[in-house]
Amino acid sequence: MKIDKPYLLRSRYAEFPLKCRPNTTDIRVFRQIYVSREYRCLDEVRDAGLIIDCGANVGYSSAYFLTRFPKSYLIAIEPDPGNFSLLETNLAPYENRFLAICSAVWSHPVGLLLSEGPFRDGMEWARTVREARNGEKATMTAIDIGTLLKASGYDRISILKIDIEGAESIVFSSNYETWIGKVDNLVIELHTDECRSIFRKAISNVKFSVSECDELVVCKGFSN
Repeated sequence: MKIDKPYLLRSRYAEFPLKCRPNTTDIRVFRQIYVSREYRCLDEVRDAGLIIDCGANVGYSSAYFLTRFPKSYLIAIEPDPGNFSLLETNLAPYENRFLAICSAVWSHPVGLLLSEGPFRDGMEWARTVREARNGEKATMTAIDIGTLLKASGYDRISILKIDIEGAESIVFSSNYETWIGKVDNLVIELHTDECRSIFRKAISNVKFSVSECDELVVCKGFSN
């Protein structure tokens, strides 16, 4: 019998039950985060203030971080309206500990649209955005990480998680110099060789210890 309504998932790593849409990639994302524990690379982090979750999908990674670091404040950014709606539902129990933004991270403020063409498998966990062309009406305004940090009231970003389906090549191409040195822990999924090259160049002058954990590149400041 086909289940049409979202159902609940539970994990000891999530303080509250999480909703999952049937016949979507939600369950695969849940397994990555709560079964395979892809963010175990941050187990040594004892405390966190500001956490920024770029490409937050339906909120599973955000819920993991909010549970793992009970004194933290988290900003979740997700451009896909369907994913974002479930993200808001999943994070609602955390009340005033988070800010959810339905937009995308970019190097600078600019009008964006969801891309029409599929990226990777084209499913819910692989939504991409592009800049609006002349004559097109943008559906969202991009936001840059420096602006998020400044508006947060925090001096540093304790954890910056980035999984933005290739847009990391834009984020780390320009306008990153003012904030990259203010990140204590950075975990990122790099989707192409070009993204990897651009990212490596951007962090080349930052004192990070760089390693890999499954699909993630993990950058830790030496003060950790």
